[in-house]
Amino acid sequence: MNPRGHTPVLAREMLGWIAPADDGVYLDATFGGGGYAEAILRAARCTVWAIDRDPDAIARGADLAASFPGRLHLIQGAFGDMLGLLAAHGVAMLDAVVLDLGVSSFQIDDPARGFSFRAEGPLDMRMGRTGQSAADLVNGLPERELADLLHELGEERAARRIARAIVAARAEAPVTTTTQLADLIRDVLPPDRSGMDPATRSFQALRIRVNDELGEIARGLAAAARLLAPGGRLVVVSFHSLEDRIVKRFMIEAAGRNPAPSRHDPGGLVPRAAPGFRLLTPRAVRPDSVEIHANPRARSGRLRALERLPKAAEAETTAP
Repeated sequence: MNPRGHTPVLAREMLGWIAPADDGVYLDATFGGGGYAEAILRAARCTVWAIDRDPDAIARGADLAASFPGRLHLIQGAFGDMLGLLAAHGVAMLDAVVLDLGVSSFQIDDPARGFSFRAEGPLDMRMGRTGQSAADLVNGLPERELADLLHELGEERAARRIARAIVAARAEAPVTTTTQLADLIRDVLPPDRSGMDPATRSFQALRIRVNDELGEIARGLAAAARLLAPGGRLVVVSFHSLEDRIVKRFMIEAAGRNPAPSRHDPGGLVPRAAPGFRLLTPRAVRPDSVEIHANPRARSGRLRALERLPKAAEAETTAP
């Protein structure tokens, strides 16, 4: 745990893949509690740029930036916009980009942010404190749209029952707090045999929709790939299947690891372009038992890594 009360997940493995070097330039695109940024800064005399859409995260990072004068640069904004955000500071190429996806522990643990069903708070969930809140969605979406949201983004099998109960409740009075919504869901669903709170999937779905997290991931991955120098690496840690599926598909495609077309498909006659990247993790890297014991929130973490090929290597792959 760093002095700001944050325990970064798979930090040792992240450092192993990016191998920070003196004079290198790195991006922690999801600054949060600063765990990855600090680990990189301590590993080498390098420069780290850090992005977070949450103004609270940027404010928390001021002390860390002061501890590494001239080496840590904080930018408020969405990581999907990293190309423009970095270009405004004259940064066009990076030695590595790291992404720690999902909600931060600071956001979950602050009841006033409305991310958690475990404490009373406003039904908010906005990482950047702008745009539609979770309460806006819960009280404004038609029943069918609400059910589709819970099913698609929360993988909630009882989405229609939950949506029906929400619509009935809001007809009496708006649903405005985390505990109101959580209790409503618990009334609809029996306790899960796994011990998981029945409200978990619905809260996940609302948070993802409020912050357009899946769209942000897709934009961020594409931007990160463009920013990597030859030999540069992209390391992504995700925490649930929807995130990991996007990351896995992106890296497989970037590395040219897609299945070849059927021999009956005319498209198979077209030469495939040489991949510009190498997949470093054919399988996701998971936390070991020691890390999970020390930090139970790490248990669902999955790390994947990708490397931009040097120009010479790309040319070799296209040679006859």
